[in-house]
Amino acid sequence: MEQLEFIVEVAKTGSLTQAAKNCHVTLSAVSQSLSNLEAELGVTLFARSRNGATATVEGQAIVDKAVEVLQKLQELKQEAQLFTGIQRGELRMAAIPGPLSLLIHTIIRFKRDYPHIEMVMTEKSTREIMDDVLHHRADIGLIILYEDMLSKHGSLSFGKLLEGRMVVGVSKQSPLALRKSITPQQLMQLPIVLYKDDYLKFFIEQMEQDYGPFQIIFHTNNLVAIQKSVADNLAVTVGLDFSFNTQSQDSEIILLQLDMPGNQPFQLGWISSNESMLPAASQLFIKWLNHELQES
Repeated sequence: MEQLEFIVEVAKTGSLTQAAKNCHVTLSAVSQSLSNLEAELGVTLFARSRNGATATVEGQAIVDKAVEVLQKLQELKQEAQLFTGIQRGELRMAAIPGPLSLLIHTIIRFKRDYPHIEMVMTEKSTREIMDDVLHHRADIGLIILYEDMLSKHGSLSFGKLLEGRMVVGVSKQSPLALRKSITPQQLMQLPIVLYKDDYLKFFIEQMEQDYGPFQIIFHTNNLVAIQKSVADNLAVTVGLDFSFNTQSQDSEIILLQLDMPGNQPFQLGWISSNESMLPAASQLFIKWLNHELQES
């Protein structure tokens, strides 16, 4: 690595003497290192003269590769620094309902290993999360990624985390609980309560275009109200399967597959603003999250 650093500095300055000064070593150290590398590679890297050192054609190709190697080394060191030492900072995250409860064990383990990172987490709708990220009120957001949304916001960076499908939640008391799936036509006959979220609204609107109007009783950000309405067999609800993953086996809500053409899987992912560098604490959490989800 030292040899590569020397040849890059020589190419940059055009002088062995100046390269030695910049690298805080003697001229003989740079000259000897350069000669050893040329002998090892079997090519002349620099044409030397009284006016300095100029990279040969072969030498320039080697220097270009050396620059790439040193950049990768720097990235490796930065990656290692994320996982070593006492990390400090603040992690501000906003998420749609479901992911926070789904990932609670991961979040607790992360906090245990990095106790000096202050974590601030909120549950919001997709639109509110995007607005918070774009206006730097949140560092990262956990939302459902879909093409229409991403295409309208070129200032957002994103990554995929988890795949899910839309399901219907019904009461354990309902005759529907004996089924494994439900069609949109059957769903149209039932009162529905929904979480107030832009992506869920978009999904329902797409179904209404294909099948006609649904009986939406209300939209709310109150998860308890939705759970009670469904558990008491007053209505059903629609949502992504991983939003219900924290329910126990004796849960009062049973999940049915939504039997319809085009019920393709959706991606839970993270978003951040590409107008500013993501804080180290957020970078670390995303890497941690990806690792934990791959292991589970």
